[in-house]
Amino acid sequence: MPVDPKRVVAHLKELQQLTGDASGAQRVAWTATWLKAREWFRGKLDGLPVTQHRDAAGNVWLTLRGASEKKLVLGSHLDSVPNGGWLDGCLGLLTGLEVLRSIAEEYGGHPPVTVSLVDWADEEGARFGRSLFGSSAFAGTHTIEADRARQDRDGIRLDEALKECGIVLDRIGEVAEGRKDIAAYLELHIEQGPVLEAMDLPLAVVLGTKGVERHAITFYGQEAHSGSTPMKARRDALAGAAKLALEIRSIAAKHPDAVCTMGSVKTFPGIVTAVVGRCEATLDQRDLDSRVLAEMFREAYEASQRFAQEEGCTVEWSKIWSIEPVPFHPELVELCDQAILETVGVSHRMPSGPLHDAAEVSRAGIPTVMMFVQSLAGISHNKIEDTRLEHLELAVLAFERLASKTLQWIAGT
Repeated sequence: MPVDPKRVVAHLKELQQLTGDASGAQRVAWTATWLKAREWFRGKLDGLPVTQHRDAAGNVWLTLRGASEKKLVLGSHLDSVPNGGWLDGCLGLLTGLEVLRSIAEEYGGHPPVTVSLVDWADEEGARFGRSLFGSSAFAGTHTIEADRARQDRDGIRLDEALKECGIVLDRIGEVAEGRKDIAAYLELHIEQGPVLEAMDLPLAVVLGTKGVERHAITFYGQEAHSGSTPMKARRDALAGAAKLALEIRSIAAKHPDAVCTMGSVKTFPGIVTAVVGRCEATLDQRDLDSRVLAEMFREAYEASQRFAQEEGCTVEWSKIWSIEPVPFHPELVELCDQAILETVGVSHRMPSGPLHDAAEVSRAGIPTVMMFVQSLAGISHNKIEDTRLEHLELAVLAFERLASKTLQWIAGT
């Protein structure tokens, strides 16, 4: 039976009304509103011949048993950031539900391979700052000890909030056992950027998620009176940081998909009557090619040394966090490309700058691919997040084609 894209859109609007307000979506993980959204989602399963299971990390699995234990998994997440949009995460999950329903009907409840739909727990990390919680537990990359004492803005610990939702932090490693027999993972998501709209394209194949190098950079100069210190005598730490903030643009511009962002700058003493003696900044660099990442880091580091010397300062770097680039499976990339071409007649291939649950699944060695649908104005994590309704419907149709092709691919392997 064909999928019904209009039903997916209707479900999205219903969820928006149920769990949003005038400021946007409020489905922050490990909160009452998120649990309410999950209960609503369970109500959409009536008549589906699936088993339901919540694993040790809070991921919810719906499974349609097939003739083979080999498994196709569709997935996304219901949780949102505070004041978020109506599509981020939930589009992929509700489309996955529609595709699962279509597969069940087409094969009389018994497809050639097993098919599962997963709602990953806490993809956003909005409350405790720990993104990809459920999928990283699944992939075996979650570090429990580093997260045990995380607190929200009210001082509530992560392990306490999880316990209230029936999750024991020390047991989340058990989730990795669920990787057995998974042959492929598919995820649909809004682009969250402006590329497809600028190209006037509705859909794209995601080649993988970019690697990230994140550093703290501190320039040390000399505090001095802003009125009595001549310009040539100043050792202005902010001046060195400002030069670097501009230089990273040209560094990124050498590579077509690279981005560099200096997103935080703090000055000390931070008063209008003093030359800045210390400037703390952060630098985020991303690309799908690890060699490009290494080159951009080298160039930024060398530039910071040069600018520090020019301003009579010193500079120190320390790593905050990094993750390697995660390329998606080449055969699934081809199947996704075919599905998009058959649906809209033109396709595009691009990397993802934001991280997604799909990256963690791929890191676990499971063949993975994502599909993007255009985002209006490139805005996400905001109440004005939007996508044209016709593009949403095309995305549902294309994703169903991708799932069908992947199911046959698994059956033939």
